[in-house]
Amino acid sequence: MLDKAQIRMAFTRAADTYDDSAVLQREVAKRMLDRLELIKRRPERVIDVGCGTGFCGQLLEKRYKGVTIVGIDVAESMLTAAKTKTRWRSRQRFVCGDAEYVPLTAGSADMVVSNLTLEWCEPDRVFKEFARVLRPGGLLMFSSFGPDTLKELRAAWRSVDDQPHVHGFIDMHDLGDALVRAGFADPVMDVEHFTLTYRDVMTVLHDLKNLGARNVDEGRARGLTGKTRFARFISAYESQACDGLIPASFEAVYGHAWIPEAGATRKATDGFVAIPVNRIGRR
Repeated sequence: MLDKAQIRMAFTRAADTYDDSAVLQREVAKRMLDRLELIKRRPERVIDVGCGTGFCGQLLEKRYKGVTIVGIDVAESMLTAAKTKTRWRSRQRFVCGDAEYVPLTAGSADMVVSNLTLEWCEPDRVFKEFARVLRPGGLLMFSSFGPDTLKELRAAWRSVDDQPHVHGFIDMHDLGDALVRAGFADPVMDVEHFTLTYRDVMTVLHDLKNLGARNVDEGRARGLTGKTRFARFISAYESQACDGLIPASFEAVYGHAWIPEAGATRKATDGFVAIPVNRIGRR
């Protein structure tokens, strides 16, 4: 279980530093939204859940001229940062709220997008809310981090103790199953792998702090990490260096699915998740 209060606090504090470290987050957002090239329908209202400092909203506004875009985030300071980037006469709107309890009326959106937010939530609750706010025929497009994310960091801490220092990330297939349980049709999932490299371990930790990516597992140790244990962690992480650089792996999971049209009957194939064979990888 994740500590929701700590999640809100971490992202509230990270609003001023997020953009400096969000290189991968922006790249994943671009690649997620590139998939909209295959979608011919033009939405009238798009909900950007977990909008952060507003990068996805800016891309959506360029793609869909004149469309209303509602950005939702649990951290009000993130919304304040996003507002400063909107152009004059923009049709972007911002609402402070939790992805698990979207503060919008049922059937009020044609499209929901969510970039790298699901890993901080309970997927079944989130997908139910997304299904609730979407109109029949509406589209959900999302990305999330998968289980291979920060595997080097996790392994380094595991060599020190058995406490959860990095919370678990949800597998692509489990996300696909959750989509079906929430009533979505024709889910399609795929995955990409990225490896960022750093000059030292402390720079990795600094970047994660800037992003608001802290250990929010409710089972985490609450006391301070002693100098000896922290030194062992640093040494274990440094042992995974390649060509003198410290790796940080990320598994980006992408998915999209539809709300069935009004009166549509569910297909016999519902319950199965389509996963393209030609998964794209990047190292």
